[in-house]
Amino acid sequence: MFSERLKSARITKGLTQKAVAEYLGIITHAYQKYEYGGREPEYDKLVKLCRLFEVSADYLLGLSDTETRQP
Repeated sequence: MFSERLKSARITKGLTQKAVAEYLGIITHAYQKYEYGGREPEYDKLVKLCRLFEVSADYLLGLSDTETRQP
């Protein structure tokens, strides 16, 4: 679920895998593994992804179907 939501969020924002990888400070291949389910990001990268895509970690991780954080 994480990989699907991550890819969807990236496409929604109109970003390339390379652009997201650069934002995270990792190589493109490492980011691609996130989208293809080969690995999951460390905590600091997950936080950056949430900020970039303006979604909650719960949403990306599949713990909630609500994209934004609840107040």
